[in-house]
Amino acid sequence: MIGYLTHDFSLISAFGASTPARTRRENIARNRVFKMASKLSDYLDADDVLTRKGELDRPISGLAIDSRRVVPGNVFFALPGRRTDGTRFIDEAVSRGAVAVVSSVMPRMASGKVTYVQTENPRALVAAVARRYYGAPDDALMVTGITGTNGKTTVAHLVRHLMGGDRPVGLLGTIAYDLGARTVPSFRTTPEAIDTFGMLAQMRDAGCVRAVMEISSHGIDQQRVQGLALQVAVFTNLTRDHLDYHASMEEYFEVKARLFTGETGSSPQRAVVNLDDPYGQKLWERLAAHPGRLSFGESPDADVRATEIEFGFKGTTMRLHWPNGERVVESPLIGRYNVSNLLGAVATVYAAGQDPADFLSRLENFGGVPGRMERIEEGQSFNVLIDYAHTDDALRNATSMLKPVTPGRLLVVFGCGGDRDRAKRALMVKAVQEHADFVFATADNPRREDLQQIFADMRKGVVSSDRITWIDDRRRAISLALDMAEEGDSLLIAGKGHEPYQEFADTVVPFDDRLVARELIRIKQIATD
Repeated sequence: MIGYLTHDFSLISAFGASTPARTRRENIARNRVFKMASKLSDYLDADDVLTRKGELDRPISGLAIDSRRVVPGNVFFALPGRRTDGTRFIDEAVSRGAVAVVSSVMPRMASGKVTYVQTENPRALVAAVARRYYGAPDDALMVTGITGTNGKTTVAHLVRHLMGGDRPVGLLGTIAYDLGARTVPSFRTTPEAIDTFGMLAQMRDAGCVRAVMEISSHGIDQQRVQGLALQVAVFTNLTRDHLDYHASMEEYFEVKARLFTGETGSSPQRAVVNLDDPYGQKLWERLAAHPGRLSFGESPDADVRATEIEFGFKGTTMRLHWPNGERVVESPLIGRYNVSNLLGAVATVYAAGQDPADFLSRLENFGGVPGRMERIEEGQSFNVLIDYAHTDDALRNATSMLKPVTPGRLLVVFGCGGDRDRAKRALMVKAVQEHADFVFATADNPRREDLQQIFADMRKGVVSSDRITWIDDRRRAISLALDMAEEGDSLLIAGKGHEPYQEFADTVVPFDDRLVARELIRIKQIATD
């Protein structure tokens, strides 16, 4: 099976162009397949359709929003976008075999062999149709959705680990999609609705009874999770990010809040909120009437909280409190923000109906999250850590955590992404210099933006010019940082975490901070032997 979704290949073949050489037996088999196929009318309500050309009562082989992924018999949803509009690709979709097209406008030139449906909101409709097409898999799964600027991935992996038992727990997130029977690389944090419901269906069919999802603000705003039934919705925090997409922090917050207020078409049964975060407090107050809200944090008012916290370089000890119990636990995760992540995960699993007294013992076997404070060990005399931190708040958290537990100096390699919020670049530099002894500023994912322009924006946040250097090439920056590192130092390579690539204009090249760091350490060890 290739890709995120599986196809009914016999049905796709039946939709393929007929040939004179096809035998009578093959035609009978083809007609039998058509009779068993679902029809477009099975998934559309009368209110969904403004106007149409062609029959709705026609067999279909699947759903698509990307014209390049259309196969014979598909319904193509032409969605509006920020950079382009799906209606531009209707002809391509039809040429690839689409038998129906759904869009917000009716094409002027319509093929008589294709059904065209005009609807008011194609994005909302594709989510509704996808949910119906895949048999409402969220009804069969107890789905947890986690949103927030920072911590989504760590909390999601912790929740899945702590929930784990005799049956697999599915996961849709930034790093990978674990579908129960197979795991595939992640394409985006929150997939489009067709992929989301399709992969949830694969989890259900693989025997999963629970699923955990990271849900981004883009995913909420673009209605990728519209109508999704959540057992638990989790809010981790909100800090400056994605302001190239959202007009303001308030708009950013309001989009996140939709997941909890029913504006996505379904209200979660339980709402888990971080009371230590100012926006979390705001959301908590807004959800005052919610019958299933639960709070977490170091705040004494939190339902799930931590006291007696002791930080170490290789772990954290704390006393965990929940409404009907408490226990001292040793977490393999380091830093204060990972206390928040652990509290969020414990609160989530507790809200899902499991007693912490039963699942906290699993914490000692948690192997961490790829690219999240991932330690690189190659026998070097200093510490090297890879982390995904790519906002000023995340960088401040990471460096403020490492500085007190580092006997020597704290060195940092990081950059700022291109074609993203330019205003946060200076804030990121300022945040790093608050705790780092020396900084190597370099390329992250420049994308289509000139790296020198990115550096110019970053320089506005420089606090101490003699403690920062500017290196265009990320591999060279990491190499120079390793050359500088001495026994007892900590080197944090931040920004890309688990990502195995770099983006330059329209080109993606292989680049994994973890592999590069390991390779360079080994080379330098050989050179000094």
